[in-house]
Amino acid sequence: MDLKFTSSRKYISISVPSKSQTMSPHIKSVDDVVVLGMNLSRFNKPTQFFICVSGVFMFYLIYGYLQELIFSVEGFKPFGWYLTLVQFGFYSIFGLIELQLIQDKRRRIPGKTYMIIAFLTVGTMGLSNTSLGYLNYPTQVIFKCCKLIPVMIGGVFIQGKRYNIADVSAALCMSLGLIWFTLADSTVAPNFNLTGVVLISLALCADAVIGNVQEKAMKLHNGSNSEMVLYSYSIGFVYILFGLTCTSGLSPAVTFCSKHPLQTYGYAFLFSLTGYFGISFVLALIKIFGALLAVTVTTGRKAMTIVLSFLFFAKPFTLQYVWSGLLVVLGIFLNVYSKNMDKIKLPSLHGLWKKSVEERKTRTLSQTV
Repeated sequence: MDLKFTSSRKYISISVPSKSQTMSPHIKSVDDVVVLGMNLSRFNKPTQFFICVSGVFMFYLIYGYLQELIFSVEGFKPFGWYLTLVQFGFYSIFGLIELQLIQDKRRRIPGKTYMIIAFLTVGTMGLSNTSLGYLNYPTQVIFKCCKLIPVMIGGVFIQGKRYNIADVSAALCMSLGLIWFTLADSTVAPNFNLTGVVLISLALCADAVIGNVQEKAMKLHNGSNSEMVLYSYSIGFVYILFGLTCTSGLSPAVTFCSKHPLQTYGYAFLFSLTGYFGISFVLALIKIFGALLAVTVTTGRKAMTIVLSFLFFAKPFTLQYVWSGLLVVLGIFLNVYSKNMDKIKLPSLHGLWKKSVEERKTRTLSQTV
């Protein structure tokens, strides 16, 4: 800010610098979207969309494949919590590296908030990983698609919210789809265990809470994604390490993984790296195109993950998986529609009937002429 004084006239001239002048010289624009060192703002919208969708599909499909591959290693299924410990360790390292690449390295969000977020993150990822020791991978993915159900239940009982018919229909479709898919799994899967359903359901509940807590903390304190990743996962790492040490679960897991380092630590590193990269593209997709398109893309990715799971890993199959999966997809669409009714204009039954009558009249008139 420049202040100019003159002796001949008594006034002060104040010039306020523009936004581009006040910003750091390392930041070219407020709207820049940088993913893995690549500035997407330099490309046009179709190219940005292609890059984001390609990144989401590529990294998350590899992530899902590696996750199921790790649990296909004979004898590894009891060590889901140890896999989460290793994953949290890698995420903490990745977050630390990313934080060093940005200028502002201060921690903005309070430590107490991070302790809560870390606890919820441990519940989400730890229970989700552990559930794979009891469930087929497609069943786990179907459950993860239905986060709306615990969100709605919590909204009703905790905040006294009321939901419209589209939200209720979405929850109903998801619930029926889940029940049908789980019944099909219990019928055809020889190793089905109800414990897996309980674990993934608890993981869903934690996941439903953590999103709201993270969003509120980042908006209130203006924290960055890299800060959130570093502190939440590093504190979560300490939680899991303490829990495994107290339950004597650490030593058997370390002994097993030391005998199979490539199939455990090697896969876990790639599994963690692709997951970290994948979330970067999802966040970029949300920032550029909005949550509606991001949900559509990630839902398509989950559907592709289920298909590839049946192709690459031998497991029993029944058509009930298809029909129940379509019910869940319908529920997801209804949920997205309820949140974007002003953007998505679906034709009403009255409108369709009126249009049909007009077309018949036009056809009759043309035949008469």
